[in-house]
Amino acid sequence: MPKSYWGEIKDPVHGYVYITEAEKNMIDTYPMQRLRRLRQLAGSEYVYPGANHTRFEHSLGVMFLAGQVLDNPNVSRCVSDEEVAVCRISALLHDCGHGPFSHVFEHLLIKDLDKTHEDITSWIIEKSETGEKLSKMGYNAQDIAKLAVGKLHKPSKAFLDQIISSAVDVDKQDFIVRDTYHTGAEYGFIDVYRLIHALDVLGENLAVELGALSALEAFMIARIESFKSIYFHRVGRAAQIMLATAMEQANPELGLTAFKSPEEYLALDDYTVWSALKKCKASQEIIGDLEQRKMLKCAYERTFYEKDTMISNIFGRESYRRQMQMEIANEAGVDIKSVIIDVPTVPSVPYHHAVLMESMEIPVFSRSQQGEKMLQRLSEISKIFETLKGFMNILRVYTQAADREKVEKATAKALGKIPSSAKISF
Repeated sequence: MPKSYWGEIKDPVHGYVYITEAEKNMIDTYPMQRLRRLRQLAGSEYVYPGANHTRFEHSLGVMFLAGQVLDNPNVSRCVSDEEVAVCRISALLHDCGHGPFSHVFEHLLIKDLDKTHEDITSWIIEKSETGEKLSKMGYNAQDIAKLAVGKLHKPSKAFLDQIISSAVDVDKQDFIVRDTYHTGAEYGFIDVYRLIHALDVLGENLAVELGALSALEAFMIARIESFKSIYFHRVGRAAQIMLATAMEQANPELGLTAFKSPEEYLALDDYTVWSALKKCKASQEIIGDLEQRKMLKCAYERTFYEKDTMISNIFGRESYRRQMQMEIANEAGVDIKSVIIDVPTVPSVPYHHAVLMESMEIPVFSRSQQGEKMLQRLSEISKIFETLKGFMNILRVYTQAADREKVEKATAKALGKIPSSAKISF
């Protein structure tokens, strides 16, 4: 429980979350309250009806878990009371820069402004009412803006960033448990508290004691299973692609990326943008289809376990995918807009960077009989991580229901026939 306890909030995942008065003041700011109107998994509700939880409760959960890490005696000996307060508030605010429909908006931010939601998070913490309130309470808003996205880089305290942003950070620990809870797609039990208690500070970095290897492996397997069954579910992705397309088509008229102040940005949420997309001529047809669950159809799906140059290009380069799109459309005799190539590396995929872009090398250590901590390489102890990476190379091609057969044949010609073992049922 925080030292200056103010009250508690009942969370369905973690139970009672105890908060301080400073945290209560942050929770009551507009940037935090807006998170009640941003769904955590926009698009997934078309697959899992229970997936209507928001960024708001996730943010509370991340703050709670950050507090649990900071209570771990191995970590608490390395931090002051002020650092604990700063880290908990940073964890609470870590997602306040998300746009409407969460990760789906990332596609527009990167394309138009070359920014991510993390860039916007730091901007909002510093430049909105949040920054003013933090300063009034005696906190350095700039430090919190950096720590919220794992970029404080405090000398000899790298672990503070790693609590919020690393391969085993509290953000991932909360969203995996929370998203599997709300979707019901609970593939494997994850004991986040075992992981948290196995953390220690070696030098200035967080490391996991090897006694918790099975909990760490279960956590990584759950990440990959939840990626396939939730974040990259083919129907959920169809909805996300449709939303991303609707926003892109409506952007010239609605100016979704033309915001100049935090207040203009914060006015964008799931409700306001959905209403605007519904009225806008350029996007109303897509929104109409979503309202009637008339989804894009997956015409082709394949997982590539072996990567050659062509495959690396498909996953890594948009220009290459565009060229391929054109080739498939020409072969199928359909408009290029009717062919959409989807891979896990595109910005609109929830947590694409979290699963695919980071190194799987997590610092682990064992203890000698004398109690000495010895740092080891995880890849030498457990082969599970590198093996699992291959399961992420999924390529899909989407199209309209009427064109599905033509596009499937054209894609098979361009990419080779799908092996029967890789086929999916429709």
